[in-house]
Amino acid sequence: MRAKSNYKLENTEVFKNQLLQWAQQFDDIVWLDSNEYSQKYSNYEAILAVDAFTCIKTDYHNAFDDLKEYQTITKDWIFGYLTYDLKNDIEDLNSNNFDGLEFSDLYFFQPKKLFLFKGDAVEMQYLGAVDDEIEIDLDKIRNQKVNYFNHNDSNEDAIKIKLRIHKDAYFEKVKTMLNHIHRGDIYEANFCQEFYAEDTQINPLETYYKLNKISKPPFASFLKIHDKYVLSASPERYLKKEGKVVVSQPIKGTAKRSDNEEEDKRFIANLLQDEKERSENIMIVDLVRNDLSKTAIKGSVKVDELCKVYTFEQVHQMISTVTSKVTAATHPVDVIKSTFPMGSMTGAPKISSMKIIEKLEDTKRGVYSGAIGYFTPNNDFDFNVVIRSILYNASKKYVSYSVGSAITSKSNPLNEYEECLVKAKAMREVLEN
Repeated sequence: MRAKSNYKLENTEVFKNQLLQWAQQFDDIVWLDSNEYSQKYSNYEAILAVDAFTCIKTDYHNAFDDLKEYQTITKDWIFGYLTYDLKNDIEDLNSNNFDGLEFSDLYFFQPKKLFLFKGDAVEMQYLGAVDDEIEIDLDKIRNQKVNYFNHNDSNEDAIKIKLRIHKDAYFEKVKTMLNHIHRGDIYEANFCQEFYAEDTQINPLETYYKLNKISKPPFASFLKIHDKYVLSASPERYLKKEGKVVVSQPIKGTAKRSDNEEEDKRFIANLLQDEKERSENIMIVDLVRNDLSKTAIKGSVKVDELCKVYTFEQVHQMISTVTSKVTAATHPVDVIKSTFPMGSMTGAPKISSMKIIEKLEDTKRGVYSGAIGYFTPNNDFDFNVVIRSILYNASKKYVSYSVGSAITSKSNPLNEYEECLVKAKAMREVLEN
């Protein structure tokens, strides 16, 4: 049983910063923040889970069955991540590309300490709490000195970002993918490339703060599992279940922002009318509808929004919302397994796309284009898509971020390359400044 206490906050932003800095003492941290972005499907403005009571860590072999067993037995809040490479558990696929980060394929933990933010209040839930433990921690958090990292006092040495795939090679690989499309092997595929730095140390919390400040996305996350970190400014929800309703919100279609208001409006209008971007989005919507139908009550799959443009700090994005309903007997892990990996990061048809992606990409994706999120005690869940994220292995001193774009028959290699650079801009700025 969890001891619960509610506290009204005088200044939510200050408390959130104090809480996240207090949390750094723990080996297991998942912080999820909506940045108060207005959205229809939202339960909490922010969540912190720390201090593993139990955990599951595994490679892809039988990973979803193991997660299903763990979630069923635990019947509690569990937090963690799913890597893209869990595809190998679902289909006859493999992941043999270079891996500089070395995250396990799946990791979830049952937190001893949980903080749920709603409005101007936080609910603290402690597993097996001893007398006054919540109040003692609350005092420590409120007295926590806040470092806002306003200047570059920890990254004194310039970080040298390298490309895993150089520009000419990128063009050749995109042309190869276009050949597959023209031959009819696939309709669309998300092709990703890695930017990385070796022998590099960063301050993970400072890096997260800077990235989040630039982007202010609705699905930001700070994940720490011992010496491995994910610092994510994700704008995309992968999948959410609340009661019998399942929601998927794939992003496909990107336009840059402008400081000039009229030009910015023009960018939105152009994105809405862009045939290539719309076709990308609609193809993935069809894929998501098909995936959701595997567990849905017959006739319940619906497209609530098609190609709606949402505006973020760095970019405009075209997002669609697809919903379905499942029976109470449907296991939540089965809903995830039947839709994983998400269509926005793979392509159509999904299996053919993943096979081609594996041949053409030079890096194992790992947590990138996987998902971070949680299950609740009543079998609900919510997961983001790990994009616009910096990944860090502190022991190996290896820093990585990847970006991708959807390749369709209308793709121009130069335009796709430039789209990747737009998406990479925030991560590069954070690491180099």
